[in-house]
Amino acid sequence: MKDLKISKRKPSYPVTSKLHSYLSDYNRNIRFPIFYEDLLRFQGSVVVYDKNGEDSLWIRVYYNEFERQDIDLSLKKIYTSLHSDGTEITFPFLNIDAIDYCTFGNSKPFRIKVRNIINDNYIYFYVKKADASRIYGLELEHMLSPYNLNFLVYKDTLIEEHIAGIPGDEFIKNMLNKCSSSEKAQIAKEFVKFNERCMIRLLGDMRSYNYVIVTTHDFDQVVYKIRAIDFDQQCYEGKFNIYRPQFFKENLEMVELVSEKFQQASIDQYKIEERSIVAKRLLSYNDRIKGLLDCMMNDTLSTKENVELLKSKIYDYTLDLKFKHSKNMGEILKNALDFVKRNYETVNT
Repeated sequence: MKDLKISKRKPSYPVTSKLHSYLSDYNRNIRFPIFYEDLLRFQGSVVVYDKNGEDSLWIRVYYNEFERQDIDLSLKKIYTSLHSDGTEITFPFLNIDAIDYCTFGNSKPFRIKVRNIINDNYIYFYVKKADASRIYGLELEHMLSPYNLNFLVYKDTLIEEHIAGIPGDEFIKNMLNKCSSSEKAQIAKEFVKFNERCMIRLLGDMRSYNYVIVTTHDFDQVVYKIRAIDFDQQCYEGKFNIYRPQFFKENLEMVELVSEKFQQASIDQYKIEERSIVAKRLLSYNDRIKGLLDCMMNDTLSTKENVELLKSKIYDYTLDLKFKHSKNMGEILKNALDFVKRNYETVNT
């Protein structure tokens, strides 16, 4: 498998007033008591190791005592806004156990661990620098995938809920071979659908460490699902295959599993199923999707070179002339979603 090359560092695109207005309409935009930059003023840090004693690429940061009190209070406020009604009633039962910082990747997020001191249940959320690409990616995932996503934006700060699951690279390395034959077939089916969904909505760079495997215990089996966890590469790259997880060498074992378990007819069947599901979601979220795409079509999300390359590659794939006339990434995505919806409506009329 040829290794795909992607941009070493995608620039961060600012959130426009039009996008802020859209986010306000859907209760995504609220006032925070703290910003991403405030968390950068830590006094020291220690390395966080994983359960195997290896560097996790996260560091645990510390603040002076006076600042830490204010920071903890602000983070509790954000937590209740994200997961509850934003009131302070539950503050006495919450503790900010840890603030971790990741220097790896584009977003350099802070990971906040919040614990309920009554029962020791804990949950994570992330504080990141707001990037328009990521926000568009989160909204599209919320509407076009099987999963709802919870996030908030205020000025240049983004708050993201934690998406629980087994990191794809860890699952492939340590767990895939232990799965039964029927479980492997189920995982292969999910990968085909995941691959199709990413391609349709132009979510790039879904290497194995950018998605998780979610397991759910049904009454007689374990159900496996695949969820994206990184939305930084939404509508940026010019190479079409960047939006197709099957072409990353990190996913080679998944691709081989699909080839082992399915004939082409089954693969085509699952692709059609996923396109139909996406089309139904497009129809269900009609006005909201239109509002988001309107923001994207009036935004800059990539370079002219990437736009020209991508629209030519998708034209070669679909032979739809509308792609040739696309002026930016927003129009390319709109035409891609219209293509899927139009084909679905043609079959069902």
